[in-house]
Amino acid sequence: MSPLSDAHSIAPGAAKTFLDTVLETAVRLGRRRIAMVYPCDLASLETSCELQTLGVATVILVGPREPLLKLAGLHRIDLSSFQLIDSGPDASSAAQMACGLACAGEVDMLMKGALHTDDLMRAVVSRTHGLRGGGRVSHAFVLQLPDRPLPLIISDCVVNVAPTLPEKIEILELTLKLARALGFGKPRAAVLSFTESILCAVQSTLDAAVIAKMAERGQIKDALVDGPLAFDNAVSPISAASKGIESTVAGQADILLVPNLEAGNVLYKSLIYMGGAACAGVVLGTRKPVILTSRTDNMESKVYSAALASVLLEAALA
Repeated sequence: MSPLSDAHSIAPGAAKTFLDTVLETAVRLGRRRIAMVYPCDLASLETSCELQTLGVATVILVGPREPLLKLAGLHRIDLSSFQLIDSGPDASSAAQMACGLACAGEVDMLMKGALHTDDLMRAVVSRTHGLRGGGRVSHAFVLQLPDRPLPLIISDCVVNVAPTLPEKIEILELTLKLARALGFGKPRAAVLSFTESILCAVQSTLDAAVIAKMAERGQIKDALVDGPLAFDNAVSPISAASKGIESTVAGQADILLVPNLEAGNVLYKSLIYMGGAACAGVVLGTRKPVILTSRTDNMESKVYSAALASVLLEAALA
């Protein structure tokens, strides 16, 4: 049973959101051991303190010891409750060391600090010392929109730049597993393009049609999948009805499979900055959860992301 098996009972308009339930579940599951990788900025140290204060995690700081102590002293942050593992001054070394700790079972998950995503992910996907699972590595955002009781899951906006049809199928399968871990018994997935029509000259519509037909024939199980769908008729029942789209997915999608990283990145940032969405994100397909935070993420997003990773870990899907 999903640790969020009762999450769908949240009533529309209730003060507590789906992501709040994820956070409550993470606290109930107990503190995870999070390696904060190269936490050489104030935001990383503040996030580490917040995660420990809330009871989400015990944070291990993996980075250069002396600069970290100097930074903490400058901002009057007490590091006495943290384990600090000195990785030396190089960010790549911190990423490799953190992956080694995860492989050895000494930490449960990794969280990106003040290093570039490429530096962390290069260590994560290493075939020799990384956390790569048996297939593709992807990423998903869980967005909580105002006045929408259930979240919207969008993938992949971070890792896969221009996925091929086989890669999109892998990304979808990983995202469906995440959705089930969050309590969606039979998730509804919309495969996006700019139109609901199948156009021979537009690859994203052809890919979407193939994926939808695969689901119809049982090759993608325990999910309702349709596409191509444009964003409006994937999430708006009014838009779907006005275009005469008859579908178990159109207008009520739980998952949006985007055609490429550019489209996904613009979409999720638009929903956050223009639509007031709260957000959590996690890497999928790794042996331990990896949280890729951005310098522009607020504290709420970082805490929700750690909580999401904790729930994913509980479901043994990472």
